Amino acid sequence: MKITGDKQIESVIDVRCDICGLSTQTPCGLQYGTLQANWGPGAKHDGERYEVHLCESCFFGTLAYVKQERRTQHLFDESENMDMRVDDLGLLASDDHP
Repeated sequence: MKITGDKQIESVIDVRCDICGLSTQTPCGLQYGTLQANWGPGAKHDGERYEVHLCESCFFGTLAYVKQERRTQHLFDESENMDMRVDDLGLLASDDHP
């Protein structure tokens, strides 16, 4: 036997950027990036969990900062390490939409 009725379900209707505060709503739905960490035993911040939501503009601004930090950290490295390429830092796929 089926029993039907109204059921209220909570769902995400918007995500606001944690830097600029703007909505990440677009005509195609929510578009945002997430910076997250879950620090465990042995870490200085053991037990702390973080999740930061970023609009497209703030995400790429933050990524540009991280890339610059990487360049600075390896400025005087003598060996050319291909694993240290900065341009594609964090990029997993390109043109990967249905």
